Amino acid sequence: MTENAAHLRADASYGWVVVAAAFTLMFVGFAAAYCFAAFFSAFQAEFDASRGDVALVFSVAAFLWFLLGAPGGMAADRFGPRRVAALGVACLAIALWLASRAESVVALCATYSIGIGLGVGLVYVPSVGAVQPWFAANRALASGIAVAGIGAGNIAGPLLAAWWIGLYGWRGAYVAMALFVLILGAVAALLIKPKENVSTRTSLAGVPLSLALKTKPFWLLYASLVFSCVGLFVPMVHLGPYAQDLGYTQAQGVTLVSLIGLGSLLGRFTVGPFADRVGRRPSLAAMYAGLGAMLLVWWAASAWWLLALFATVFGMFYGAYVALLPTIVMDLYGARSVSGIIGCLYTGAGVGTLVGPWLAGRAYDALGAYDLPIAAGAALSFLAAACVAVLIYAEREHEQEAGLGNRG
Repeated sequence: MTENAAHLRADASYGWVVVAAAFTLMFVGFAAAYCFAAFFSAFQAEFDASRGDVALVFSVAAFLWFLLGAPGGMAADRFGPRRVAALGVACLAIALWLASRAESVVALCATYSIGIGLGVGLVYVPSVGAVQPWFAANRALASGIAVAGIGAGNIAGPLLAAWWIGLYGWRGAYVAMALFVLILGAVAALLIKPKENVSTRTSLAGVPLSLALKTKPFWLLYASLVFSCVGLFVPMVHLGPYAQDLGYTQAQGVTLVSLIGLGSLLGRFTVGPFADRVGRRPSLAAMYAGLGAMLLVWWAASAWWLLALFATVFGMFYGAYVALLPTIVMDLYGARSVSGIIGCLYTGAGVGTLVGPWLAGRAYDALGAYDLPIAAGAALSFLAAACVAVLIYAEREHEQEAGLGNRG
């Protein structure tokens, strides 16, 4: 009994170390990804490229990191998150260094897009999955703190890149980012590890991946990710150029993208405890609807202060839903294959992300405005909320039928 109590205390302490390591891994991974906003204008000028072509570089990277989340999560379930995350950090650093030597948009796709996609895919899902089994009552809070690394990376990445571009040019800035990612990421990868069942040292309980893929909740969540992510990443790529089209400076445009990261950070910290009390699924539906509402604000906005408000609040809804999703997966399916299930779900996010920013760039190239992709993104966000509402309704019906059966 005393030995088990000591194990539990040690687990509680090391769980927060895992949270800190996951935060850092996601911070460096998404700083490397979201710094792209600071390079957008440089790529257009350097390679004489259209907005659609430049946006495709980011869309391919994001598609790959979501697509590779599934094998990354399954690899973490089998080999442990430490090895997988360390490999991801190496991919990130190599991708950034190779991107500094690119001579065309095609070369950027072959270096930055593929390398960042691999790196984030191998860092993100294993880190998120590693946190879930360490916590019970405070799981949403712990998950929110861990994935706040994404928001912190979204804040720091564009600002650091803009600073380094001013000092070293865009190629030197990529080299500096590569060193930054390698040093911080390597330390964090050494600290992350999975939790074992301390009483029996056996595998954790839960639903295997093969069975989870056959359930209705999985596919409703999958559809919600496809729909929401079409519009979600459009401002990550195009908000800076949109602001410049209105006459604002490049620095003001980069700041708007960083404000999405600030809002994301706030959302991850504030919504988790609230969702633990009022319900995680209703909270997720509300976050999707909030994204749609804020995209409509962007559609109507031209004043910088209103764009800044949009970016911050949009980021809060985005950050909250990214924090909620892993906890909902844990609630539904348990710890046994949590990383693999999260990874498979995120392939849906990859589909939406591949389409959204690229088509938004193509729409601008053809129409000279972003009105159509912004309005479409809003409509699809509301559809994502409807998918979660269907999930909630189906679960309540199932509970009512189970209650009637018990009374019978």
